[in-house]
Amino acid sequence: MRGPGLWWRGKSTLGKVETYTRWSFHFFPLVELTAIGLPVFGQVEAGLAVVLFLPLCAHAVLCGVTASRSLDWTRGTREQPVRLLLSLGVFSALFGAAALGLAGHAPAGGGTAAATTSLCVGVLVFGVGTLALGVRGRRRVLGIVTGVAAGAGLVALAVGLNGSAALGVGLATLFGGGGLSFTSVFSVWLLDSVYELDAARETRTRLAVAEERLRFGRDLHDVMGRNLAVIALKSELAVQLSRRGRPEAVDQMIEVQRIARESQREVREVVRGYREADLGAELAGAQGVLTAAGVDCSVTGSATGLPPAVQSALGWVVREATTNVLRHGDARRCRVTLRPAGNHVTLTVENDGAERTAAQEATGKPGALGGGTGGGTGLAGLRERLAAVAGTLEAGPVDGDLFRVVAEVPLPPASSTASPSASSEATVSRSVSEEVTP
Repeated sequence: MRGPGLWWRGKSTLGKVETYTRWSFHFFPLVELTAIGLPVFGQVEAGLAVVLFLPLCAHAVLCGVTASRSLDWTRGTREQPVRLLLSLGVFSALFGAAALGLAGHAPAGGGTAAATTSLCVGVLVFGVGTLALGVRGRRRVLGIVTGVAAGAGLVALAVGLNGSAALGVGLATLFGGGGLSFTSVFSVWLLDSVYELDAARETRTRLAVAEERLRFGRDLHDVMGRNLAVIALKSELAVQLSRRGRPEAVDQMIEVQRIARESQREVREVVRGYREADLGAELAGAQGVLTAAGVDCSVTGSATGLPPAVQSALGWVVREATTNVLRHGDARRCRVTLRPAGNHVTLTVENDGAERTAAQEATGKPGALGGGTGGGTGLAGLRERLAAVAGTLEAGPVDGDLFRVVAEVPLPPASSTASPSASSEATVSRSVSEEVTP
């Protein structure tokens, strides 16, 4: 049972719904044979029972094949199985009429009439329910159900059954076929709805990525647009002054040089905001993106006071983990916890709905990221970034469909945290002096 269990848990919700729907209709032929065919052997002679059971087996197989092709047509992988639908309709009608004919000519007081009448109703009910999978529109399904029920009642009268028996055949076919047809239509609607929801979720994810790209483009436009316009204007002014032999041309070119350096510094700051992830911004962004994708996301902890290098490394972990939650599995809940403890800080990202197979492929082996040779490039990049700050990363499935990513980074001593500030102050002073000095 371990293999089938892993196979089932490895499927997404979309795959589970489709598999359940398909196998439900594939199970219907067995139900038809068990509930309708086997009782015939106990009510009629053995020879007649075999004669009736063999076409019933053919009808059950035809229903199963038609149901499978109709579901493929529903998903758009095949054309509508028109020939199979016509064949099933004709076969069901002929088989039902033959069974009613046997019931009309059966001797009174025996079980043959009751058995063949039940056989007729069962064949028509399963036939109509399967036909409903291959047509679209409530009116068409309703027309098939009522038409078959009325036809069954008229044929019952024509073969010699009394009025009450014919009415019973018609009503049984109407309610039985209507109930199974409703099940078929509802199953197709549910399957289509699940696919549409999955497509909408994918669309929300792509929109979130597109919005981030637009934000990056707006930031670059805001930084470079004005500065490039000023550079072009001052360069043109310097050209005009130089042609006239004016010494002010040198001052204008010095100003152009200063603006160019300022633009370069601003562009680097914009790009650094994407290359060096800010942990606080990444936590807020992850919560917003996952919430927009329909995932219940909660964030616990604050990045205040953590060194910039630690924030950058953990910010990349949050970004990559969020991407994996959106792309892999079928998460409904995600919990992000940031917990400083003593001389280290721990970041935990946990989500449900993880695909176990995908998780094992991504990690190389269950439980840890360190030893896999087939791991994804994103997780391999995280290991490299955390290794730069002496951090570790573990990930893997836990407790069934949960997937957990745990990153632990040691915190530098207080004396070490001051040196980066001093270094940055020296860098700023150097930059200011370069800007002031021509």
